[in-house]
Amino acid sequence: MSTQAKDYYKILGVAENASADEIRKAYRSLAKKHHPDANAGDPASTEKFKEVSEAHGVLSDPDKRRKYDRVRKYGALGPFGPGPAGGAPGGAGGFKFEDLSDLGGIGGIFSSIFDFGKKAKPEKEGPKRGRNVEYLVTIPLRTAARGGRVSVTVPISEECATCDGNGAAPGTSLERCSECGGKGEVTFGQGGFSVTRPCPVCVGRGMVPETPCSSCSGRGQVSTRRKLSVKVPTGVETGSRVRLSGQGERGPRGGPPGDLIIKFQVEPDRFFTRDGLDLACEVPINVAQAILGSKIRVRTIDGNKVVLRVPPGTQSGTAFRIRGQGLRRGENRGDQLVKVVVETPDLSTEGLRTVQELAKQEGLPH
Repeated sequence: MSTQAKDYYKILGVAENASADEIRKAYRSLAKKHHPDANAGDPASTEKFKEVSEAHGVLSDPDKRRKYDRVRKYGALGPFGPGPAGGAPGGAGGFKFEDLSDLGGIGGIFSSIFDFGKKAKPEKEGPKRGRNVEYLVTIPLRTAARGGRVSVTVPISEECATCDGNGAAPGTSLERCSECGGKGEVTFGQGGFSVTRPCPVCVGRGMVPETPCSSCSGRGQVSTRRKLSVKVPTGVETGSRVRLSGQGERGPRGGPPGDLIIKFQVEPDRFFTRDGLDLACEVPINVAQAILGSKIRVRTIDGNKVVLRVPPGTQSGTAFRIRGQGLRRGENRGDQLVKVVVETPDLSTEGLRTVQELAKQEGLPH
């Protein structure tokens, strides 16, 4: 396939700002028209089909399209049309992505992205930082309010320490993968379609162990469970995160480990509901307490009880604020909102006697 620049928008017959749906429809129409099965023995249609497939492969991928558009703006690409005096696209002599070597290697990047008949040089294998691991920890509201520590067991996949991640038993070597011939990828397809994917046998490495490592069965990765004690900051809420440096996956080839990111999820509480740093709760009172007034004891998030005065004539649903009994975060602390719910008894003769008895127990007039 030629490395000369091509205008993929022109090939598909769409505008530069065409939507993904417009690109897909244009590709399907042209692919159907020029498919080799429908144009047997027509080299021109076969070549057109390849161009259409190539253009769709780039423009249908958001990342490839973004990079393609970025480089397309450089003067070296020209208008992507006929050059002077009928020259090749991009100006006289044509343009190749390799010609962009003075732009910080961007030509090599594009050759690699679009696979224009040339393989990019593989990166040197060296130490790399391990991947970060995110783990969800569910905690009670009381733990979120007070802070403290929780024990967690985190499953982690990391490079096998026995074989240093290459999958070969110690003292043995690696050999070229017979499935992909050492290329690390395989190509399969039918007719004018072809797809390249990492080799399933060597997992894209191009090499397989002569004798598989007994610790990882030749995979180069092992699954472990790491037990940790995690500090819960006071006042955390669902979605809060804590980063534990160096507690993630081991770095390949001796690189530094990644981080462990603990994400908290706060469980609903049976008594309290949360609104920022404020806490709300409902406390039932009887009719006598509502009519005549009373003092009730209310539990707080700290496990203590405070006395709340309910004035005479209090209506069901009335909310009272207890200052400073909410959640604490730094120097700030919310309040506790107590909503009283009046429980109305049966107003029969027996019900009235019950009200009188409750009033007597409360030491209220009756």
